Amino acid sequence: MRSLLTAAAISMAFTLFLTPVFLRSFRRWGWGQVIRTPESINNPSHHTKRGTPTMGGTIFITGTIVGYLIGAFTGNNPPTISGLLVLWMMVGFGIVGFIDDFLKVRQQRSLGLSGWRKIVGQILVVIPFGIVSLNYPNALGQTPASPYISVFRDVPVLSFMVLGPIIGWILYLTWVSFIGVAWSNSTNVTDGLDGLATGVGIFVVGAYSLVVFWQFNQSCASVIAELSTGCYATRDPFDLAIVSAAFVGALVGFLWWNAPKAEVFMGDVGSMAIGGVIAAMSILSRTEVLGVIIAGAFIIGPGSVILQRLYFKATRGKRLFLMSPFHHHLEMRGWSEISIVVRMWIIAGLLAVTGIGFFYVEWLAST
Repeated sequence: MRSLLTAAAISMAFTLFLTPVFLRSFRRWGWGQVIRTPESINNPSHHTKRGTPTMGGTIFITGTIVGYLIGAFTGNNPPTISGLLVLWMMVGFGIVGFIDDFLKVRQQRSLGLSGWRKIVGQILVVIPFGIVSLNYPNALGQTPASPYISVFRDVPVLSFMVLGPIIGWILYLTWVSFIGVAWSNSTNVTDGLDGLATGVGIFVVGAYSLVVFWQFNQSCASVIAELSTGCYATRDPFDLAIVSAAFVGALVGFLWWNAPKAEVFMGDVGSMAIGGVIAAMSILSRTEVLGVIIAGAFIIGPGSVILQRLYFKATRGKRLFLMSPFHHHLEMRGWSEISIVVRMWIIAGLLAVTGIGFFYVEWLAST
């Protein structure tokens, strides 16, 4: 428990107190936000945000690493392969987002990496993650991930390897690549209002920290035989709890400066890093499908974009929303930014609690 509290506290203190130091450097380097033209025309209030320091995701990424390492070692819980894999996804996706942000700032245009280049970069991060995740078993033979599709835990009949190792590996890597790309781009689309993605990320990753901490208490390596039917085969659940607690702490500290009216934006480096952590936690905790509920608030934005495009094509030019993603539609309807953000936080909290509730009910049914 000391590792969890230390990791969260150090990460929060890092982003809360050191963000102004980072911002001075960002301003000196010219890392100012570039506002997308259609967005600034349809939402004049967004034009005032031009020049606000961006790429703030580098702050909470750094804070997470510092908090996680200090928490792990001071609590005598050295980092494991599972925790390091979460950091890999966070940093790797963050680097892809950083390149995109840097190109925007340097060219003073809203166009950075093309969509396909982002996806290629994300896949280049996910593939090594997927390969390592199915290797390095511990003494009990548990690997960080498993070759099964999981809901609350692995579903035995949904194994990728049933078709043989070659096809199985291809299907497995395709599956984890889809999860990584989907969550990274979903969080990226959601990041459009001050504090929106940060607050939602706190609820989502906070929920996952509770999930893996419960898995630690009900681990197949520690529970008595009478409870073995309800145990979890997740490898290193406590270390996953530490790294997720560190990430939540870093986001909480960052939210102080990112809440409306934001003094710093996270940029693609931050939104993609959040997606990377969600993807990694869902895969390593073996709750990939459950993640659709826990992180459901991050699906609203991209879902509205897809619906907008489908409706536009089906009706030959008509629009379902005044503007997509959905939070910009609400702005066009006259909702204030702070109202949209807070209500999205409420939705995120309700979905996260619902996911945890389903998780707990499944455990009760399995014991």
